[in-house]
Amino acid sequence: MPSEVVRLEGHIIDSLTLSKVMDIILREGGEYHIQRFAMGATRSDPSHADIEVSAPDAATLDRILHMTQQHGVQRSTGEVNLVAAPKDGVLPEGFYSTTNLPTRIRLDSTWTPVDPIEMDCAIVVKSEGIVECLPMHRVVKGDRVVVGDQGVHVTPVERRDPDDAFGFMGSEVSTERPKALVVAAIVQAMLDARGQGGRILFVGGPAILHTGAGRFLEAIIKAGWIDVLFAGNALATHDIERALFGTSLGVEIATGNSMAHGHENHLRAINRIRGCGSIRAAVENGTLTSGIMHACITTGTDFVLAGSIRDDGPLPDVITDTIKAQDAMRSQVKGVAVALMVATTLHSVATGNLLPASVRTLCVDSDADSVIKLMDRGTHQAFGIVTDCEFFLKELAGRLPGVEV
Repeated sequence: MPSEVVRLEGHIIDSLTLSKVMDIILREGGEYHIQRFAMGATRSDPSHADIEVSAPDAATLDRILHMTQQHGVQRSTGEVNLVAAPKDGVLPEGFYSTTNLPTRIRLDSTWTPVDPIEMDCAIVVKSEGIVECLPMHRVVKGDRVVVGDQGVHVTPVERRDPDDAFGFMGSEVSTERPKALVVAAIVQAMLDARGQGGRILFVGGPAILHTGAGRFLEAIIKAGWIDVLFAGNALATHDIERALFGTSLGVEIATGNSMAHGHENHLRAINRIRGCGSIRAAVENGTLTSGIMHACITTGTDFVLAGSIRDDGPLPDVITDTIKAQDAMRSQVKGVAVALMVATTLHSVATGNLLPASVRTLCVDSDADSVIKLMDRGTHQAFGIVTDCEFFLKELAGRLPGVEV
């Protein structure tokens, strides 16, 4: 039977990593023999295991090693295989597809980190020896692309520290979270991020406006707690509709009543901003005097508005080319330490695809499916809370220092 000796190291016992690896080997038709095992002497010390993995044939062995690699299994032989990209935007067959977990490659007898890391991309080694993680559309003909798993090492998600602010939360999605404790933990994470020079990203959907929670997000931005906002045409449109007409989707925010011909208001809001040329121009000429987007402009908070096929208008600031929108978002995630994703499935999943596993990520939605989709997609580090966005943002605004609603 073909076999290969691999290494697993770290906190592999209490994180159940060793058990997961052994389960995968057996489930996929292989066998394992632990040749050497050394357990850490204390809770902070790593453990090490050298495991001989065997399988009925080479294809099965390769499949097993590929699957276990995502849990930190390190193949002990050789450096990375590099193959030239055949065309611009085309990767060689068998290219290594990245996760969002910390990754390094063995190149010229040295382990080199791939930083920043992003899921569903390729690893490219430039002529200067620079290692980059690139989406498919950024690869150019002749780029040396990592092919196969050899010489690639992935570090799995670390165990959750019980003393961490989120230590009381499990990975499963539940409607029975102690929500006040969750918000308190988020506030602490935001304070920690600021203290360490990290950026805070907010990803939001239009339900924030429909529920009347826009004023809370506006106050949080005004207080300087958000460094960058990701959203679509809808959030910005209904925010501006609220600022100009006092409605969201034609419903009066103050009373909850539908305004006569109110369904036209979002179009009139878009048209007025288009007449100004941009959201910034509308703020500077006095057309837009309040709201989330006004707060972004006046505080210097970066924002990326990524469009979709169903958008009305759209607003002039909305990026309608999806590749350009991805790249704009990609340029803003560097340095992000905390990401809050509230009431949006599409933009939450899109953002989760761009974030490394080191980013503290929390997804809030009234629909558990939205939270589950993000976590199932591969955003291993995400915590989910199923609750109304109005409650969440009101609670968050009430707990963050300096926020005045």
